[in-house]
Amino acid sequence: MSFTIAIVGRPNVGKSTLFNRLVGKRVALVDDQPGVTRDRREGLARLGDLDFTVVDTAGLEEAPGESLAGRMRAQTEAAMADADGILFMVDARAGLTPADRAFAAAVRKAGKPVVLVANKSEGRAASAGVYEAFGLGLGEPVGISAEHGEGMSDLYDALREALPEATEAAAAVTRAAVAAERAAKAAARDGFTVGEPEAEPAEAPRPVRIAVVGRPNAGKSTLINRLLGADRLLTGPEAGITRDSIAVDLDWNGRRFEIHDTAGMRRKSKIDDRLEKMSVADGLDAIRFAEVVVLLMDATAPFEEQDLRIADLVEREGRALVLALSKWDLAEGEAGALARLREQAAFRLPQVAGLPVVAVSGLTGAGLDRLMQAVLDIHAVWNRRVPTHALNRWLDTVLDAHPPPAVAGRRLKLNYITQPKARPPSFVLFCSRADAVPDSYRRYLVNGLRDAFDLPGTPIRLTLREKANPYATRATRK
Repeated sequence: MSFTIAIVGRPNVGKSTLFNRLVGKRVALVDDQPGVTRDRREGLARLGDLDFTVVDTAGLEEAPGESLAGRMRAQTEAAMADADGILFMVDARAGLTPADRAFAAAVRKAGKPVVLVANKSEGRAASAGVYEAFGLGLGEPVGISAEHGEGMSDLYDALREALPEATEAAAAVTRAAVAAERAAKAAARDGFTVGEPEAEPAEAPRPVRIAVVGRPNAGKSTLINRLLGADRLLTGPEAGITRDSIAVDLDWNGRRFEIHDTAGMRRKSKIDDRLEKMSVADGLDAIRFAEVVVLLMDATAPFEEQDLRIADLVEREGRALVLALSKWDLAEGEAGALARLREQAAFRLPQVAGLPVVAVSGLTGAGLDRLMQAVLDIHAVWNRRVPTHALNRWLDTVLDAHPPPAVAGRRLKLNYITQPKARPPSFVLFCSRADAVPDSYRRYLVNGLRDAFDLPGTPIRLTLREKANPYATRATRK
């Protein structure tokens, strides 16, 4: 049985640093300036023999509810309401502030077990701030250094004391898993098994990993919230609200998805702020680890240069691509608009010819079923394998229809083709002179593969490889 812990506190006390420490990798953006984290981010944490869910939250600030800071605070309050316990963090070096005292009262009202954490407590300079934290009335503060990993054993003890039942159940599960693993290793080492081998249960399909990308203010977070049916991600009229790449789980008609919301991507020449560079880098990582990328394009201003750059980046990374036209409720009045946009997509993005183009609206929910079905369809294409015999029959037909051109008076021989891998579909063509095959003929082959084997909208990799010359060794010996 796992439990959930929310890390809260005012801005710039080190919440994201502690989150990264507990998760064991740098997934949350960390910077010296306050207010970096805006959305709540969940991760699987381990502390000693405790495995649990930890939630990083935005810094608590006093602000009107309709403002950006007010909406950030609402996200933090939702995280506290859903959590089993709270880590309330203060800065031991800065000492207590009026904001710390005000938010400590809000944490007490939440009615959840609270562990008071005094971060940045390394060195003598922080000892006064640690003792001052007693004044919050949240119990004995735990002095830690999230950046250097100091005080983690004290934090473990405090969690066990604050949530005795939940932590004991989690520790029991971990001990049982470790004991089972040791028994399996011992049995394998001794060459026998205990009892009859049990049939392994069929594994559930892995969730499809999706990254939603696009320019700032294209409606990415709004669309994901509509899919989830809840205000899980921070939204608003301001451009550039999302900073971290936030992963959320979705069950849609019996299929599981892991959707990554990403920061808006502007042209590289326009990015000067260090934090924005970090946000874009986080979004690029989401593309690299995704299986399907949904490029969200503003239907009222489609096919901007940056949209085409992002699509080209997705193709170069080898990810399946779905083009979603957002804010369709503002653009659908003109007759034939969607058909014209599909024609533009085919003309401007020939490297992913046939990609699905879906009109959606995060505000009204229109087109969401079509979007998710397009994701499943393109994911199946991205995973498709073509039998070798079918490929070589196709190659014979292609060569009969349009043989490769002669280069420098010598014919090019294309002998054999196979598909060594999928994700994306990748083919190897064995030929006589790989470097002499013109790019135009290579494109002709790729388009032929796409049409013959129904591979629309996915990148296709075609590698030309020369067959080994059986006479090369003999000639060298002579």
